[in-house]
Amino acid sequence: MGILETLRNAWKVADLRKKILYTLFIILLFRVGSSIPVPFINAEALEAYFNSQGSLLGYLNMLSGNALTEGTIFALTIQPYINASIIIQLLTIAIPALERLSKEGGEEGRKKINQITRYVTVGIAIIQALGYLVTLKSNAYGVAALTPVAGFAGVLQQIAIVLVLVAGSCLVMWLGESINEKGIGNGISMILFASIVSRGPTLVMALVANVMNGLWYIPVVVVIMSLLMLAFIVFMDSAERRIPIQYAKRQIGRKMYGGQSTHLPIKVVMTGVMPIIFTFAIISIPATIAQFVPNSGYADFIKTYFSQTSPIYIILTFALIIAFNYFYISIQYNPVEIANNIKNNGGTIPGIRPGKPTSDFIIKTVHKVTLFGALFLGVIAILPYIVQIIFPQSAGIALGGTSVLILVSVSLETVKQLESQMLMRHYKGFLE
Repeated sequence: MGILETLRNAWKVADLRKKILYTLFIILLFRVGSSIPVPFINAEALEAYFNSQGSLLGYLNMLSGNALTEGTIFALTIQPYINASIIIQLLTIAIPALERLSKEGGEEGRKKINQITRYVTVGIAIIQALGYLVTLKSNAYGVAALTPVAGFAGVLQQIAIVLVLVAGSCLVMWLGESINEKGIGNGISMILFASIVSRGPTLVMALVANVMNGLWYIPVVVVIMSLLMLAFIVFMDSAERRIPIQYAKRQIGRKMYGGQSTHLPIKVVMTGVMPIIFTFAIISIPATIAQFVPNSGYADFIKTYFSQTSPIYIILTFALIIAFNYFYISIQYNPVEIANNIKNNGGTIPGIRPGKPTSDFIIKTVHKVTLFGALFLGVIAILPYIVQIIFPQSAGIALGGTSVLILVSVSLETVKQLESQMLMRHYKGFLE
């Protein structure tokens, strides 16, 4: 079933129609906020500064939909919330109290962890806002991006800028959580989707400029690579390893149950786009720290070795994607629980004894499948960087490739959620 057909069928269901409209309304609010400038900022000087940094902060700007370079109230975008989510998930594994709260706390425990995540988000937003303020106070081509104000009024000016940026980040976090509760799709993913789509006209203008300058092969490379990535992502998204399961016949009263054969599906790309988002969130931290010391040796080191054409950056990106893929699988997939459920329902995997042998077999299979999925995500993520090394004139192509990956993955995940909700409602038009 195509995406458009799924959306059309979902629109016929009143409840889903409300959720779709609510999601679109939240995205509209996000885009409006991304256009409201922070006071006292010289946007032209700020854009010149970021352009002078090359690809150092390009990913952060992509996540914000150019709000970072334009100095708007949503300049920090969803990044603090993503970083806070990563930190809390890591701490949930490392700290027993948080682990118990996550596994045994139920709905109340989930609410407490969400509350902790919000507090951490505010703390990270304050740190990033201070780094952004330092960037504003530095000179870009001899012009300060921050309109200078002397004395105590200047202190109040800087406090106001930090508060506006932090408040904007908290508002984006609330918008994302609102989508989770009342809309369609994952809140973080939908906010990123809106940011990337908003940069579409800028990318098209850059491609047209390449054609005007005689670099006609750059748009050709971008289009071909995007189409190949699109086809590959869609193909891999539906790939899965099926473990056969045989259920024994059981007589309960006068009725006979079981006796059928089924399978346990294990998707190759079980984690979706989250390992990509988490990886770039972590790898952008050194660039964020460099904002505090823009004219130092550390900033020069980061600019040199953390550019998108640096082998260190490419290798680190590939390794982190694989690591986060395994990490995400470990917290989402419980082979022991699955093995117990199969045993309790009278099922067995042919050739494998019930209990621990079944659990070990599932773990081994999941690790193998996860490796293929992780390698797939890693290759898709670094391929545009390699193309950029081969064609140095294709500045920004790497971000375009990452954008395609996120856009396609978020679209597929959202469509699957719509389909599952329509199945739950036994929508006749969809089932036919």
